[in-house]
Amino acid sequence: MSAAGMDFQPELPVLGLSVAVFSSLLNGSTFVLQKKGILRARTRGVSYLTDLIWWIGTVTMALGQIGNFLAYTAAPAVLVTPLGALGIPFGSVLASYVLKEKLNFLGKLGCLLSCVGSIILIIHSPKSENITSRAEFEEKLSNPVFLGYLCFVLLMLTLLIFWLSPAYGKKNIMVYIGVCSLLGTFTVPCTKGIGLFAQDAFTKNPSSSSSTYLFLCLLAVLGCSILIQFRYINKALEDYDSCIFSAIYYVTFTTIVLVATAILFQEWTKVGAIDFLAMLCGFTTVSTGVILIQMFKEFNISFRELSKTPEKKE
Repeated sequence: MSAAGMDFQPELPVLGLSVAVFSSLLNGSTFVLQKKGILRARTRGVSYLTDLIWWIGTVTMALGQIGNFLAYTAAPAVLVTPLGALGIPFGSVLASYVLKEKLNFLGKLGCLLSCVGSIILIIHSPKSENITSRAEFEEKLSNPVFLGYLCFVLLMLTLLIFWLSPAYGKKNIMVYIGVCSLLGTFTVPCTKGIGLFAQDAFTKNPSSSSSTYLFLCLLAVLGCSILIQFRYINKALEDYDSCIFSAIYYVTFTTIVLVATAILFQEWTKVGAIDFLAMLCGFTTVSTGVILIQMFKEFNISFRELSKTPEKKE
C-alpha cells in the first residue's frame, strides 16, 4: 500500500463524520423552516406548497439528505446516525426565535444531554465491517435474519400507514414518527449499496448489467422511502411542535437504524462488555435529554428562578 493510500484511508471516517455534523444541522433547521411555512400558509388560508419559507426548508432537507448519503458512504452508520442529536439543540434554539416556541432551562439542559449522550455513543459504538465489494453486500442482504426483520418492518409500516395513521395520527405523534423512523431501515442500507453498485453500474464489465439493475432498484427504494418520510414529516409538523417532533424522531430513528445496521452488518459481535454498558449509558443520557425537552416544555422555568433561595417564614 502506498503512503498516499495510508494517509487517505484514516481520513475517510473523519470526512464522513464532518459531513454528518453539517447535515444534522441542516436537518435540525428543516423542521423549523417547514413548520414556519405551514403556519404562514395557514394564516393566509392557502396551501403551504405556495409558501417560500416552506420551500427553503424543503431545499434544506434535500441538502441534508445528500449530506447523509455522503456521510453513510464514507463512515459506518453506527457512527453517523447518533450525530443527528446535534440538530436537536440547533433546531430547538432556532424554533425559540423563529416559531416563538418555549425553550426553558430544562429544555436547554435536555439539548446538552442529547449531545453528550451522542458523543458517548460515537466513542463506544461498534465498528462496521469494511464492505468494499458488491458480492459482500449481496451476501449481507440475503441474510435470513435481516430478511425476516425487513418483513416485520414492512408489516409495521402497512399497519401504521393504512390503519393507525388515518385514525390516530392527529392524536398521537408516535404514529407519524413510527412511519418515518421505520423507513430508516431502508434508507441506510440503500445508501450503502448505491455507493458500492455505482462503481460497477456504468462500466463495461460483464456483471455491469446486474449491477445496473440492482443500482436502480436500490435507488428506487431509497427515493420512495425519502418521499414517504417527507410526506409524514410534514403531516407531523402540521399538528405538533417542531422541537418535540425532532427530539422524539431522533431517538426512534437512531434506535431503529442501529438495530437494522447491527443485523445487516453484524456489528455487535465485536462489542465488549465495557463498550456495551457505555453505549447503554449514552443512549439513556440521550433519552433523558429528550424527555426533558418534551415533558417540561410548557413549564416556565429559568435558571434564575431555580437559583432563588426560598424566603424563610417567621
